[in-house]
Amino acid sequence: MKILAFAGSNSASSINKKLVKHAASFFEKHSVEILDLNHYEMPIFSIDKAATSGIPQLALDFAQKIDQSSLLLISLSENNGSYSAAFKNIYDWISVIPYRKAFGNKLVFILSASTGSKGGITVLELAKNTMPHSGAIVIDTFSLPNFHENFNDQYGIVNKNFIVAFESKIKTIKTDFLK
Repeated sequence: MKILAFAGSNSASSINKKLVKHAASFFEKHSVEILDLNHYEMPIFSIDKAATSGIPQLALDFAQKIDQSSLLLISLSENNGSYSAAFKNIYDWISVIPYRKAFGNKLVFILSASTGSKGGITVLELAKNTMPHSGAIVIDTFSLPNFHENFNDQYGIVNKNFIVAFESKIKTIKTDFLK
């Protein structure tokens, strides 16, 4: 099974990149590809640009990566209660590609991490409630608050309560959805 993983951030030091890489490491028996949104920088989406210039090749390439996968692991950063501009721009471009839904009717495990006590829960709820309209089959979510206290670059999640919750979700995904 092919798994596509990416953080909804273009920050070089993104904590969501760290979290999604950690999540991807649990799927060692599967083919996992981790994308960096920095490799998909495109003009800011507008209907006018789409009409005059067409859909950028990078958007088509990103959509093809989704289409070739069975499971998406997406860790979203929260910017002012919503998606980062980098992720939202890609989302907007792939949503106007004809004859497909943005997330390709794929299984999606949505994660979020933040340095604060809410763990990006606002963007997580936004994604959980809206992404299904764009072809995401959201199978679960996970939020990691206070990232620097609960995550270590060497070990991953270090808080026992979050380890148990996270690993339980991973186990369920492997058991129920990856056959």
